[in-house]
Amino acid sequence: MEVYIPSFRYEESDLERGYTVGAGRGGTGPREPREGPQVFKIEVLMNGRKHFVEKRYSEFHALHKKLKKCIKTPEIPSKHVRNWVPKVLEQRRQGLETYLQAVILENEELPKLFLDFLNVRHLPTLPKAESCGSFDETESEESSKLSHQPVLLFLRDPYVLPAASDFPNVVIEGVLHGIFYPHLQPR
Repeated sequence: MEVYIPSFRYEESDLERGYTVGAGRGGTGPREPREGPQVFKIEVLMNGRKHFVEKRYSEFHALHKKLKKCIKTPEIPSKHVRNWVPKVLEQRRQGLETYLQAVILENEELPKLFLDFLNVRHLPTLPKAESCGSFDETESEESSKLSHQPVLLFLRDPYVLPAASDFPNVVIEGVLHGIFYPHLQPR
């Protein structure tokens, strides 16, 4: 699995909502519009498929607090950004990207809550991952289990019983060839 954070955007700004934020802590001083919270666009590449997830910094922080309880986690960028200068915000984006990549690199088995955060479907959890719990604690255990459906069904064993006709069944032969001899390609 690979993850990147190619970009971020601002949620609706306080100015658009009709609010302003004071320059000082007590709200004194000149009032200035402030950008809304950042929303990070996460690109997830897994098994040749790509999807995107959008998360706010507060969601990264909540994930970090939960992951710390069950795995060794890398440092996460600071929760507080002193100024909303593009260079500082770009550093935060890069830091969060590095954080996600480090979690993947440093952990052989990724916790279920990490996969939930990235909206990745996962196999039933292993004991190591179960100890972390779920990102969405209300999620039932049943929803994470895979249901297996038969993909191929033979009504009889094609090697044991003689063929019903003199003509070979090319479908069965092709499927069996693909299953038992996938390294042999037809020429």
